[in-house]
Amino acid sequence: MKNHFRLLRDSVRALRTAWKGALPAVLIPRADAASAVGAMSDSGLVRVVDALSALARAVGALQALVAGEVARRSRPELGPAGLAKGQGFSSPADLLAASAGASLGEAKALITVGEATAGRESFTGERMPSPHPFVQAALTAGRISVAGAAMITRMLDRVACRAHPELLMATEEALTAAAAQLSLGSLSVAVKYAEARLDTDGVQPREEELHAGRSLSIVEEKSGAVRLTGVFAPVDGAVVAAAINALVSTELRRARDAFGSGRAYTCPDGTPTDACVCVDPALTEQRTLTQMRADALADIARHVIGCEQTTIDATTAVVVRMDLEDLTDPDSAGVASIDGIAQPISAETARGLAASAGIIPLVLGGDSAPLDLGRSQRLFTRAQKIALAERDGGCAFPGCARPPQFCDAHHIRWWDRHHGPTDITNGILLCSHHHHLIHREGWGIQVAENRTWFTPPVHIDPGQRPRPGNNLRRLLMRPVVVSAGENDASAAGAVGIAGERAA
Repeated sequence: MKNHFRLLRDSVRALRTAWKGALPAVLIPRADAASAVGAMSDSGLVRVVDALSALARAVGALQALVAGEVARRSRPELGPAGLAKGQGFSSPADLLAASAGASLGEAKALITVGEATAGRESFTGERMPSPHPFVQAALTAGRISVAGAAMITRMLDRVACRAHPELLMATEEALTAAAAQLSLGSLSVAVKYAEARLDTDGVQPREEELHAGRSLSIVEEKSGAVRLTGVFAPVDGAVVAAAINALVSTELRRARDAFGSGRAYTCPDGTPTDACVCVDPALTEQRTLTQMRADALADIARHVIGCEQTTIDATTAVVVRMDLEDLTDPDSAGVASIDGIAQPISAETARGLAASAGIIPLVLGGDSAPLDLGRSQRLFTRAQKIALAERDGGCAFPGCARPPQFCDAHHIRWWDRHHGPTDITNGILLCSHHHHLIHREGWGIQVAENRTWFTPPVHIDPGQRPRPGNNLRRLLMRPVVVSAGENDASAAGAVGIAGERAA
């Protein structure tokens, strides 16, 4: 309990310090909070956001602790004498939701985490540690949120009866360490792959269930519009998405490259042409992404009906990533991933796709194509882009969720200005928005030990603390391994992801 209140006190103190530091030297006396926030500097406001987030995590940790106790006192076997029913609620989740003005889902997450991280009692009354010590420690220290903790503990509890205890503990440590750096969306993908690795027998039944649930309805509405609603299994969905996204990406690149690329051009504010981010209204893409996808699907249908030439880039492909052992061993129960699709697939399905047209099996641990071109070629090759996607997982910029299909390979050390080589170590995947942001704002990029790091400019972070890129999620999608020679729970202290120690 002392740890929780110490965390709350320290978080409030940090918020007060961040708030005062963000205010200008001269502020109107007795200004209200809204006026104070409006007067904050950009960097100061970001520090306040960070401090508020830390305080929210501290409050969430204490809420989970209390929610777990509310649930314990409202156990079904207590009947009307239970706490929740005694207060007029049908369940502890209803009580918590009503008190906080929150949804039932949020209340259930608090209960899940509270129960999963609470200490236990043995039949002899002896006090036992939490069943999820790494999650409990990170939650109490304010490093992860209740939502992240619930995602991890629910998955671990689902597979607990079918997974090896040491591997369970190792996976918990790796996911908990990563949850402090990942968004909930990225953590969700990592948790799916962790579950597939822990419960390999469950991957294929899930595939069959998803395949059985496929559907496509075509309805003409009263307005005359035609509505298509479809649900596809991961493999089929990846093919459909790859074809549509290829056309959308082509249109986006055309709109991006058209302005100033084919004629002499001088930026009005004097910015060099290669760094200009001005936009010509006549050449700007006016359609939304959903409209562009609808147009792309219609274009594909027209091509199938009678067009003689496709507008899909010849380099378009579905990339399936798997370990060499899983590809070559027909008895392997491993898992594989498809670029742009969060749901893992079984190694058996991936082996069946390896010979399909338009599908590239990227094998980890096998022979590879030449990936370093030095100064002999400016543009990155298809093989290089696929390899960069294996490292970066999509746009590498922190917090960006753009998949590889919407990214281009860029030189970290510029080809023209810095004479940078067209090599994997000098390449990085970025979406168009973050590519321009990095050049415009002056972010630094480093690649160390197969991890990408982004250093913000001084005006964003005076301390210029490097921020980890998105490829942590890609590393988490690989097997979690336990150091050789360790046979007990202490092995979790030497656990890494794909052979590396979890950060």
